[in-house]
Amino acid sequence: MPLIEFSDKGLCCPQGQFYIDPWQPVPRAVITHAHSDHARPGSQQYLCHRQSLPLLQLRLGDNHYQAVEWNEPVYMNGVKVSLHPAGHMIGSSQVRVEYNGEVWVVSGDYKTEDDGISGAFEPVRCHVFITESTFGLPIYNWQPQETLFDRMRHWVQQNVAAGKTSVLLAYSFGKAQRVIRALNGCADNILVHGAVYNAQMALKEAGWQFPEVTRVTPEMPKELFHRSIVVAPGSAADSPWLRKMQPISVGNCSGWMQVRGHVRRQNIDAGFALSDHADWKGLLQTVKATGAEKVFVTHGFQSAFSRYLNENGMEAAEVKTAFSNSEEDIAEPIVES
Repeated sequence: MPLIEFSDKGLCCPQGQFYIDPWQPVPRAVITHAHSDHARPGSQQYLCHRQSLPLLQLRLGDNHYQAVEWNEPVYMNGVKVSLHPAGHMIGSSQVRVEYNGEVWVVSGDYKTEDDGISGAFEPVRCHVFITESTFGLPIYNWQPQETLFDRMRHWVQQNVAAGKTSVLLAYSFGKAQRVIRALNGCADNILVHGAVYNAQMALKEAGWQFPEVTRVTPEMPKELFHRSIVVAPGSAADSPWLRKMQPISVGNCSGWMQVRGHVRRQNIDAGFALSDHADWKGLLQTVKATGAEKVFVTHGFQSAFSRYLNENGMEAAEVKTAFSNSEEDIAEPIVES
């Protein structure tokens, strides 16, 4: 019996009697991070990293949570479980599972460039590695974060000079905080959508330090938007919420912006290929660093990436899940409350 099985509820460890990022309610869930395609409601108990706890509470409400530090072992029916930095967002973790000398690692989502907020990614040695492949094609080759931020700042400065509102679309848990920190001081104000504000306040209450932001409200005077930056989730694009901010220039912060056609099809003014996921080189480097004898590939371009690994001497297989795309590709479910 394999240490981890692929079930209709998600990744299951039968011996440990727990699931990893289950997409249906289960008695015990181990959560890699707080994005909606990995943290689902309804389970009886949740194990997560300490930094994920305030975001999980915001997303899932009151539950039975157990929060641990990285590399702090938890034993479940004789199975040793520990969490290790994934670098994807605040609190994001890889899950290391060990039993009778056999080690499996579930990556969750990860990126290999240290963004200064999410913690530096650490490859974990294992026998079997379950990896995401959201951007598992050679075309996805990220520029350094600071290069993208310099482009973003220049774009904002151009908009300020033209009297336009700079609207940046970024996922409210994780990426929005990177953008806000990078653009602090580039415009008169940083205004945020309610979903971004809620995440920001949860992190602030947990002790994180981020630049001050102002939540957009219906009563806010139109003049306040001019020469300001607005950070909002992708679901705000082409919505009535943006109308009072005119004139605006809209930029999308997503790895999908690496392909120019996405900018054109989304009818936006600028695309910044700022991703919270590993690019092609990062995926390959990570697989090699784990020393895994077998790799299971999920999320994104799993067919192409697993085929490449097999063709280059690595035993690999693709696994399809209920959420085949990343949070960069789905509508954000958080409401303004």
